[in-house]
This record gives sequence, structure tokens and C-alpha cells, in this order.
Amino acid sequence: MNRDVSLKNLSRTDQWDIIIIGGGASGLGAAVDAAKRGYKTLLLEKNDFAKGTSSRSTKLVHGGVRYLQNGDISLVIEALKERGTLKRNAPQLVKDMSFVIPFYDWWNSPFYGLGLKVYDMMAGKMGLGPSTIIDQKETVELINNVQQEGLRGGVIYHDGQFDDSRMAITLALTASKLSATLINYIEVKGLIKENDFITGVEALDRESGEKFTIKTKVVINATGVFSDQIVKMDQPEVRPMIRPSQGVHLVLENEFLDGPHAIMIPHTSDGRVLFAVPWHKYVVVGTTDTPIDHSDEEPKALEEEVEFILNNASRYMTKKPKREDVKSVFAGLRPLAAQQGGDSSQTKEVSRHHKVNVSTSGLISVLGGKWTTYRKMGEDMINTAAVVGGLKEQKCKTKKLLLHGYDENTDIDDPLHVYGSDRHKIISYGKPEDNDSLSNKFYISKNLILWAVEHEMAIHIEDVLARRVRCLFLDAKETQRIAPKVAEIMAITLQKDDKWVEHELKKFNIIAQNYIL
Repeated sequence: MNRDVSLKNLSRTDQWDIIIIGGGASGLGAAVDAAKRGYKTLLLEKNDFAKGTSSRSTKLVHGGVRYLQNGDISLVIEALKERGTLKRNAPQLVKDMSFVIPFYDWWNSPFYGLGLKVYDMMAGKMGLGPSTIIDQKETVELINNVQQEGLRGGVIYHDGQFDDSRMAITLALTASKLSATLINYIEVKGLIKENDFITGVEALDRESGEKFTIKTKVVINATGVFSDQIVKMDQPEVRPMIRPSQGVHLVLENEFLDGPHAIMIPHTSDGRVLFAVPWHKYVVVGTTDTPIDHSDEEPKALEEEVEFILNNASRYMTKKPKREDVKSVFAGLRPLAAQQGGDSSQTKEVSRHHKVNVSTSGLISVLGGKWTTYRKMGEDMINTAAVVGGLKEQKCKTKKLLLHGYDENTDIDDPLHVYGSDRHKIISYGKPEDNDSLSNKFYISKNLILWAVEHEMAIHIEDVLARRVRCLFLDAKETQRIAPKVAEIMAITLQKDDKWVEHELKKFNIIAQNYIL
């Protein structure tokens, strides 16, 4: 992936088959699908790939035990199938995670025991392991820090875990390898119409200021929580189609979980579930579900959300986390499809199913959805795009498509495992000492920074520290400490001066403050 090459492809292509607006999970999934079918595909992202919701998830590839509890069976079945497909196609990125649900009331045991057996049955051959009811002693052995007062036992079940933004970059690399053209930091400013039908887009390169008029047979709006902004370019008077919901996560040292198993807390004070999941030798705890009226590119955790997570986590952990224990806090916005009528304030009840909407002028918008089902969302979008754009009919070919870096023998304990088969190229990139970590809190090396800039289209410090490597999401203060060194390495590679370094660091430190309590 090279931005200069992509810009040249953009300039010399007269007409595209498909333009995809949005470089998150759904947009990148659609780009992979379209390119694999042989369509001339262009993806434009206003910021960086996975800048928004797609880098701010709970890091789970799951069917959704909560959706099963809500009776959303079709979503659970679809998500479990896609979970298995994702693990098969990208084993370097998806791993099995065992979850322990502690219960304190006698009636929870048969409910979760039976319910999770149904969960296993739905997964079929793609199941990750059978669920098991365990007694109090076994529960304590598995979760050393669990609150023992009133504990009656627990249930173990299995789901998948991944690194969301690394998955997004893997999809971008896969699409690029399949001849799709992807460019970050290009904003779509308007839609072009002929005879009331969309035939192209007006776009702006936010790095150079260059403007583009781009022709295409069909446009897909995959901008998540910002979908309504694109829809209004097409139909200014249309009612909002997205109901954003904010989810907040806190990141703690792994001593608060003290074991390889994740915890699912079945009943929080607002009736949701709460997860505490080991991730990159830290623990991610979340999430919340707060209705939000305005979609922000850099959403901020509300005080009540932070307190909610700390209070509910404390009820299940002997070592109770406090504000000063939080290494990073991040907020993401879910692009839930708006309900027409009903109580829109209760976003936890809104289905996570996706919808593909087509306007009278041919704009295709994908609404809702979840990371786990990104491939199916892409398939549905491209099926629709082929009809709307009058493209040559081609069947979806992504079910068994091995993603970039495929490596079934990856070592999950290796910090480079998310790069799969690229790992050896990264290690041998420079001098042996260039693989030494710049921090003892997490792994980030000079070679990783160079790889991100030269092969993964990272052009700003935030791109590297937040999404190519996950430092900002693990320990925000430590990330601020190493940022000057990262900027120095990037500046040499990108041939930038001291003024660029100063500007980048100032900009990055403002963003980093959002991750610090």
C-alpha cells in the first residue's frame, strides 16, 4: 500500500466500477469483496483507516451471548458462522478466548448453562470449544481475583478475540493486493448526478489540498456513524438513519485479571453485560451503551461512563480498580440503524443487524452491523452494487479467501503475531537493534514504525501509535513519552523537517489527552 501510487491510479482512471466512501470495517470488507470479483474499486477515507469505531471495539469476534439472551437468534447464527470464517481466513489475527461467567444466584446456573449449550450448537463445526458449568472452587481457580462473597459457581464458554485496527489494515492490504485502490485522508465533499442518478463524487485530498472529480458506476456509503452526512448530500431532507451509541472501555494492568481467562459480568446496574478481557498483556474492561446525539471524530468518555465501569468491575474483582489505575480510556460510537418509532433512548435494545439501503438516485448505504459480520456486510453491499451499477454479475468469493499475512502457525505470545507471514520481513528490515522496543510497557520498534510508514500508508504519528501499533490504547502516558522518538524516525523516512515534527507532536498530544483520565 503506497499513497503516492494510489493517487496516480486515481488520476489516470477515467471511471471506476465502484467507489466506497469509508475505510472502517464495512468499507474495507466491501473493497476486498469488490476487488476479488474483479470490479475496478476505489476506497476513499476522510481520516485514517479504522480511525473511528473500527479501532475502538471490545476486541471480540463473537456471536454475542447478550443477543442470544435478547432472542436475536438470526444475528447470533450469522455472527457465529462469520466468527468461524474469520478465524479460518486470518488465524494470525483471531484467537480462542475462554470466558468465565461467575454467578451469585442459583437460577443463573441452568439459564447460562442451557443458553450457552445452544450457543455451542449454533456454531456447529466452527465452534471454538464446549461450554461447561463449574463449581465455586473451580471458578476461583480460574479467576483468582473474582469476588468470592456469595459466589455459587460459574460457566466457561469460548469466543474469539482479535486486534480490530490490525484486522482493518490487513483487509486494506488484502484489497490492495487484489488491485483495489485505497487512499486515506481524502474527503468526499459532494456527489455528482446526471439525470438524478449518482455518477461520481467530488473529493478533497486533505494532505495536499488537491481537488478531484471522480466518475463511477455506483457509490457505496460505508461511513458508519457519519452515514447521514453522505445521505444528506444525496437527499437533504431525509430523516436520520443512524442512532449513534457510545461505548467506553478502560484499560488496566493485567494484575486486575491475573489469568488467561476473560470475565463476562452478566448483570450490570443498567442491565447490560460487562467484559474484562486480556489483550496485549493488559486488560480491556467495558463497555457502556450511551445514546449520543452528535457524532464526533474523537469521542470522549463521560464521567458517568467511567464511574459505571469502575463500580461494576469492582463488584466482581477482589482487587478493585480505581481511576489512577486506568492506563488508557477510549470511546467509540456504534452506528446503530435508527428505529422508526419506539424508545430511541434505549440503544442497548437496538438490533446489531445491518441494513443495506438504496436511495432513488442509486446511493447505497450500509447501516448498523458489527465487526464480526464485516464480511457478510461486504457481500451484501457488493451484491446490491452490482445490480444498481449494472456491473457484470460475479459471485462473492470471500468465504474462503485467505487474508494478507495468513499464517496458521503463528505464535500468539509473539508481539508480532498480528503481522502473520510479514513478521520475518519486519524483523529483517534494518539492523538487529532496530527490533529493540522503544518502551518496556509494550512492544514498538524502529522496524515497526518504518513498516507502518512504508507499507501500511501511515503518514501521521497518530496513525502509527493508535492503529498500526496499539500503544495509545494500552498506556497513553507512556505513548506520549515515546512519541518524540517515533516522530523523529517518521520524519527521516517521510523526509520531513523539524517544523513537521513539532506540529505533529502538538497535534498528537491533544488527541492523547482524550485517552488519559
